[in-house]
Amino acid sequence: MIYVLTGATGTGKSRIAVELAKKIGGEIVNADAFQVYEGLKIATAYPDEKDMKEIPHHLYGFVPLNEAYNIHSYQEDCRRVIKEIIDRGHQPILVGGSGLYIRAALYDYDLTVDTTNVDMSVFKDMDNEALHAKLEELDPEEAKKIPYQNRVRVERAIALCLAAGKPKSEMIAAQEHAPIYPTKFYVLSKERNDLYPAIEKRVDQMFADGLLEETVPLIERYGREQAAFRAIGVKELFPYLDGECSLEDAKNAIKSDTRHYVKRQETFFRHQFHAKTVRNLEEILSDAAD
Repeated sequence: MIYVLTGATGTGKSRIAVELAKKIGGEIVNADAFQVYEGLKIATAYPDEKDMKEIPHHLYGFVPLNEAYNIHSYQEDCRRVIKEIIDRGHQPILVGGSGLYIRAALYDYDLTVDTTNVDMSVFKDMDNEALHAKLEELDPEEAKKIPYQNRVRVERAIALCLAAGKPKSEMIAAQEHAPIYPTKFYVLSKERNDLYPAIEKRVDQMFADGLLEETVPLIERYGREQAAFRAIGVKELFPYLDGECSLEDAKNAIKSDTRHYVKRQETFFRHQFHAKTVRNLEEILSDAAD
């Protein structure tokens, strides 16, 4: 059995996942699109180091910041890790709020498209920025993940859209399949009156823990166009670093963007998963025992 513990940012998924793993002999697999990148422990809220030592955690912080990573790569990596965990006789527990990553890993989605007949010669005279603008037109969500300087990947994404006739996210949504593993889905929920103050406190704590000290050297080293720096908690710092806003304004932007992201997550979970909404570990264990 595979357990999926998802839900909006700030609902306590990581903590509850560790307690669940202790109860059922589980190992935790990351299902967050930005926690795969190395070096962003504070910005992307890596699990606690003590917890990671106590319970095996997989697919956290293993992708270099200057490398691109996509949903197809995650599908392959996650399925490999799931097999390894099951072979050890343990229970995989997927934890994270990136719904498309979860669906790609667990459902029988085909993310390969034949692009050999796409005529890309029409784009050869475009500079990198114009080419990236074309991708934004075809697939806005994928364009957010790919720096305009990475011409090879931008061209590949454009070719995929043209061959499929739709963005990658629509390709996934259009394929209605059941999970390829026995799976229990749980969505952690909190009342808005509790969740939003928790988000405010979490952002303040990120700065207290050294968010600037973590991210600024990485931004200076790798530049701003890396896909990892589109994470909430990093991209909002750019206006502050440019002297265009105060640090308090940057904090408020992170809080606002997080709240908006929570709303999008909740909408996705309602429509994309046949999941049980739970509030704590006891409710998960009670359902799992049925």
